[in-house]
Order: sequence, then structure tokens, then C-alpha cells
Amino acid sequence: MRDFKELKVWTKSHKLCLLIYGITNEFPNEEKFGVISQIRRASSSVPTNIAEGCGHDSNKEFARYLRIASASISEVEYLVILSADLNYVQEEQKIELMNQVISIKKMLYHLVKSIT
Repeated sequence: MRDFKELKVWTKSHKLCLLIYGITNEFPNEEKFGVISQIRRASSSVPTNIAEGCGHDSNKEFARYLRIASASISEVEYLVILSADLNYVQEEQKIELMNQVISIKKMLYHLVKSIT
């Protein structure tokens, strides 16, 4: 059985999730059930699915959960763009978030390729 805490992609995605939670604390209150909720769910889905996949014995099942995490990080990517376009995040924050998103996307892609 794999230990998700030893995977760099889990560590990076967990840190991104924490960062997003912090940044969204500054979003307007009217977004509480909109963008805030959606980006938090999507960002927490990434490390959650990596962890859940690690609980499965087969590479096939692990890869399935990594693909779900990959879809979630794509959702985060869009929601960061939306948040920036709505002026909820500053340009520097957007760049930082997007760099992390792209890094995680690449890591997930290569991890899936390495086990399938």
C-alpha cells in the first residue's frame, strides 16, 4: 500500500488547497455559496483523490483516482481564471496559483503514465 504523504504531488496539492482556503477568505461574502465553495471543493478534491487512490492495491484503481484528481485540478485552473477576471485575486496571486496548478497537472500526468 502506498503512503500518500510521501508523494510530492500530494504535498504540493495539499499546500495549494491551504493557499486557496486562505485566499478565498478575502472573497466577497456573496460568493460564499458560489465561487468560494466551488474552488474550495475542487482544490480539496485533488489531494483527497490522491490519498484515496493510494488506499487501493492495484495500479489501475490508483490511476483512476489520479485521473479524478487531474480533472479537479483543471477545474481549479478555470476557477482561478474566473476569480482573477472577477477581480477577487490580484495578478501576482493569479500567477502564483497558476504556476502551482500547472506544476500539479504535469506531476499527475507523469505519475499516471508511470503506473499505466
